[in-house]
Amino acid sequence: MPRTATLNLRIEPEVKAEAEELFSSFGLTVTDAVNVFLRQSITRGGFPFEIVRYKPNSATQSAIAEADRLLNDPKAKSFTTMSDLKADLLADADGN
Repeated sequence: MPRTATLNLRIEPEVKAEAEELFSSFGLTVTDAVNVFLRQSITRGGFPFEIVRYKPNSATQSAIAEADRLLNDPKAKSFTTMSDLKADLLADADGN
């Protein structure tokens, strides 16, 4: 058996659990997956996938701007329960 070195990683427990579930469906451990990643990185001379900064499309950017506007508008309606929201929607539908 080849000699090995230990690599300690700090990750969120939820990420670890999801990764374990995913990789086990391929018959791999997280350690196996990390080894694949590292070997591919070495072979390619960089990340084995494209790394890009996510830029939302214009519809998503508009929705984000609208959400920010509503969050900062002291006159915007807000609700603490779904019942309150439904009542307001029904009142608007009835024209009240």
